Amino acid sequence: MHADLAIVGGGPVGLALALEARARGFTPVVLEPREGPIDKACGEGLMPGALAALGTLGVDPAGHPIAGIRYRDARREVAHRFAGAPGRGVRRLVLHAALRERVDAAGIEVRVEKAEEIAQDDTGVTVNGMRARWLAGADGLHSRVRELAGLQPGAPRGRSRAPRFGLRRHYSIAPWSDLVEVTYLDDAELYVTPVDERTVGVAVLGGKPADLDATIARAPELRARLDGAAPASDLRGAGALRQRSTARTAGRIALVGDASAYVDALTGEGLRVGFAQASVLADRLAADDLPGYERAWARATRDFRVLTAGLLAAATSPARGLIVPTAARLPRVFGAVVERLAR
Repeated sequence: MHADLAIVGGGPVGLALALEARARGFTPVVLEPREGPIDKACGEGLMPGALAALGTLGVDPAGHPIAGIRYRDARREVAHRFAGAPGRGVRRLVLHAALRERVDAAGIEVRVEKAEEIAQDDTGVTVNGMRARWLAGADGLHSRVRELAGLQPGAPRGRSRAPRFGLRRHYSIAPWSDLVEVTYLDDAELYVTPVDERTVGVAVLGGKPADLDATIARAPELRARLDGAAPASDLRGAGALRQRSTARTAGRIALVGDASAYVDALTGEGLRVGFAQASVLADRLAADDLPGYERAWARATRDFRVLTAGLLAAATSPARGLIVPTAARLPRVFGAVVERLAR
């Protein structure tokens, strides 16, 4: 065997899995075709649980404290500050660089190559001619491993929810709040995340086509805040956000992170859930019980899937306009949901 675990995808979850595997005595190898820190269109808010998970891996990326979440619409707003430790807004490039530095320090091999061929048998997996005991697909929303492993479902029958997409750009302006601010418009949500002392990230989630500038123009308070602020990054997009898989394992292959299935980005907990999946997958490999990962994955992602699916159902229905008013009328309920997602 060349490695105990081949990890296809060197984003944050793939690198976290490599560190988790090394901590359990395995020899992981990461395959990632992109060199240098990898950017991605995302909200960039690390909730307290995600920050704590990184801490257990010895990773502490620089950023801006996040003390809670604020929801607003044209007439109302409601905010909840975390009861415990704060989260942190971290630019994706900074996060990836911090994880890669830790991976390099741990002596984990990262190969700059794309997984072209994957084959498995009863004793292992071969990828690009390299032999490993197991293989993990951490290659994102549009996972090639998911497809090659036969875990990509067919087209859904009947009516399905319209796909949602995301766009993100940074602006050179000092953050005006230590909260992640979510503005609900009729057909989209705007997210503002402080990521350092001089920069905020602004993302829009909604249907396609999306136009970040046009969406900001429909949010008067945010438009006024950003008036005159220079863009600090190029516009980046992601989607379609909702992805499914028929299972999380097939033989000696497992899926982790967005590759394993994804609901939506509107609760901002994708990385926290991905890190949790990496931890439980490493546990199951240490126990030589890869089939048990399916149950562990379900437990690790249950809260996220249930709460996100419920909020998404409301956000894509005639009840959308009631989300912020209801949260404002029931601040304790809103706070309880935020705390649950923040863990």
